Amino acid sequence: MRTAIAILILPLLAACQSQNPYQAESLPMPPAPPEAATTFDRSAYPAAPRDYGRYRSWSWLDGRAPGADQLADSVSAGLDQYGLRPALNGPGDVLVSARISQETRLRQYQDNVGGYYGTGSHWDRSYGAYGSVPIVRTYEQKVAVVRIELIDPRDRQVVWSGSGEAVAGKDQAAQADAMRAAIRSALDGYPPY
Repeated sequence: MRTAIAILILPLLAACQSQNPYQAESLPMPPAPPEAATTFDRSAYPAAPRDYGRYRSWSWLDGRAPGADQLADSVSAGLDQYGLRPALNGPGDVLVSARISQETRLRQYQDNVGGYYGTGSHWDRSYGAYGSVPIVRTYEQKVAVVRIELIDPRDRQVVWSGSGEAVAGKDQAAQADAMRAAIRSALDGYPPY
């Protein structure tokens, strides 16, 4: 029996001893272009960290508040919680862009329906079976989504952005509460540490 197995394995081992058809070789690297000595590549270095402490005042991007007065007032109150005050004269240290939209989300929840079938319990050595079936239910939910961007007026670069959402309310008061909750959620990560 052992000899028969050895005879079958011997050709496989011989096949592993064949020459490798692939040869390792490499070409020399091409020379660097002449402009590489004088050009500074900013993408090769990380950006300098932003000093968010110098942002003390804000104004709306392009001098226009978002369309809804309630959104503008709520964003202003939210920024105030983080020490950012509206600029009194001229543009602020940071420009603010805010928008709100209502979107639909699909939500799912799972019910595990099951039961025990048989006699007695496991401990008294009676026999039976337990089974469960997951039932997944899907429903649509309207949410208010707020997106806020803070832009440095000197280089017009977005220095921070955040978004938040909350379940949209049925009446006007509930919608205002949802908008304020979405703004709190959007500003939750400011300033980044």
